[in-house]
Parts: sequence; C-alpha cells; structure tokens
Amino acid sequence: MVKRLHILEGYLVAYLNIDEVIHIIRTEDKPKPALMARFGISDIQAEAILELKLRNLAKLEEMSIRGEQDELQQEREQLEKILGSEARLKTLIKNELLAVAEKYGDDRRSPLVARSEARAFSEIELVTADPITVVMSEKGWIRAAKGHDIDPTSLSYKSGDNYKMCAFGRSNQPVVILDSTGRAYTVPSHNLPSARGQGEPVTGRINPPSGASFNGLMMGADDALYLLASDAGYGFVAKLGDLQTKNRAGKAVISLSKGAQVLQPAAITTVEETLVAAVSSEGRLLIFPLADLPQMARGKGNKIIGIPSARVQSREEFVVAVQVFTAQDTLVIHSGKRYQNFKLKDLEHYRGERGRRGNKLPRGFQKVDRMLVES
Repeated sequence: MVKRLHILEGYLVAYLNIDEVIHIIRTEDKPKPALMARFGISDIQAEAILELKLRNLAKLEEMSIRGEQDELQQEREQLEKILGSEARLKTLIKNELLAVAEKYGDDRRSPLVARSEARAFSEIELVTADPITVVMSEKGWIRAAKGHDIDPTSLSYKSGDNYKMCAFGRSNQPVVILDSTGRAYTVPSHNLPSARGQGEPVTGRINPPSGASFNGLMMGADDALYLLASDAGYGFVAKLGDLQTKNRAGKAVISLSKGAQVLQPAAITTVEETLVAAVSSEGRLLIFPLADLPQMARGKGNKIIGIPSARVQSREEFVVAVQVFTAQDTLVIHSGKRYQNFKLKDLEHYRGERGRRGNKLPRGFQKVDRMLVES
C-alpha cells in the first residue's frame, strides 16, 4: 500500500507535467536520471513512469489518480489505528474468526467439559467397594466383617462385653459414629480390624469427651439420609455427608436437652410416603409422616413425640426408640421375651400429628425394650 501511494504521487507529477515528461522520454538517451533530476522524484517513481506506455501516460487523469490515492490513504489511516490500539486489533481478529467460523464451521464433535483441577488419588479412592458390616460392642470396640449376611450377635466378644450396634456399607465408605453427647466422628472403614478378632477400641482413632459412650453407627453415600433423635423426643433428618469431619475430636451435631441421650439413628431410603414411629418408655406410640421433620446439618430438631421435659430430666419417661418405615414394612415391638408385629393397617390407632403424646400400646407391650423394622 505504501509503495502504491508513492507511485501514485509520481504519476501525479507526470500528469501535471505531461508534455515535458513525454519530451524527455523521447529525446533523452537515459530518461530515468533526467526525470529524477528535473522533477525531484525517486527511482521507484521514475521507473513506474517509464514502464507506462506513452499512450497510457498521455491518458493519465488527475481525478482517477487522486481518487485511488485518497482511497489508499484512508485504508492506511484505518490500519494504523488498528495497529496502534490493542483493543481494535483484538476486535478485528475476533470478527474475522467469527466470520470464518460462520462460513466454514460446524458443530464441535468433541464436547468441552469443565473438570476440577488434577489431584492425587486418596487412599480411599483406591480401595475396592466391597460390602462390609461394621460392628461395635457395648464398651466401644470396633471391627469390620466382609458382607452383609453376618450375625453380629454371634461374634466373639471380650469378657464382660457384648454386641451393641452395627452398620452396613462398603469398604470405600467411612463410618460415622455418634456419641452420647451428640458429637459425630468419622472413621475410615477399609482399615478396621477384621471381625475374626475382637476388634480394637475406637478411642484409639478418635478423641471423644471423657465419659462419653457411643450410641450410633452410620454408613452410606454422602447424600444418604438418616433420622437423628434424642430420647427427649426431638429429632431431624440429616445428610450423612454433613455429619462427616476429619477432626479426631468430632463435631457437634445433636443439641441435647438436660438429661437427654442420643438414640440410634434410623436410615432413610426415601422421604416420600415414609412414616416415623416413636415409642416412649410408658408404652406410648405415635406414627406420623417423615416429611413433617426438617432436614438440618445440626441442631436440636423438632418435637417428634410429646414428653414433658421434667419427666425426661428425672428419667421417669423418655423415648425408647425411633424408626422409619413404609407401608410395605412391618413394625416389630419387643417387650421382654414377647414381641408383636404391626402392619400399617394395625397402626391407624397410633397415627397423629407430630409432637403429640401418642396412644398406649396393648397391655403386655407397654414396657418396650426395643422397636425394629422388618421389610
């Protein structure tokens, strides 16, 4: 462009002095230096004039020369603006790329997916997901057995110790432990001692408060739901992932009323059409929808069954067990060596609003030892 503008300037000189230029070309043996000397033009301009045929030189028009000159000048100014501005240059490149993509582009065949930054595999991620049963004794000794078909009560226990509770999960899932103060602890399950032995004290892996006992075991996926409750009659639904912690001292999960204790959590399969059964030490049973309880990460929760706080503090009355069940399940209530099965149709008398006192169980079953759910 710059060279062309320079040549056009030479053409304009030739046009304005056309007769003299033609005369020099016809009479001089070396017209190029003569033109350069006479009109003060450059070698390139003189060469361009000489390369024109004489008839074309005669036909040079000032308007066409100036028109092309102005057009090229505007283009040069525009390019200089673009090159002098980073923003303009980026806009030009963007527009050209968009135009090319519009003309030649097609849908991307390999989709772009956002990924989290690369990190090293943890020990848990390299562990196989085998089914296991984690068992804890009354004195807090813990171990794990392969599979879900074992009878934990038949395992060998130390003298003076017995089976207390168990949880079913997989070897790549941690076990969450609830203590009597309402704190939750997280322990990896893949390296727990085998159930062939008698296990090890769980206090070797966590640091509970002095005098605390263990009242709950939970396992499952992070989004698994559990019903957490105290025997004061309060509870809430919690997501298992919200209960986990790397702190050996655990984290506070359940806020307890004075004199209250933590109950064994109840695993929830689905919230819809699931019912809550709560039974007190006086043999009062209350049934209501699970959806009436809130989902929380920690706290006291809402009232499940109505028990006066003074009776809880004096341990005159408290909740013996809380379970969740569906219409297809059977509620089994144990009283001493006796037990009774209740289907959903048998429980209409005990259905009511959350927080009510509930109704008395039949005579002979008002001193409840435990309540289980059979599918």
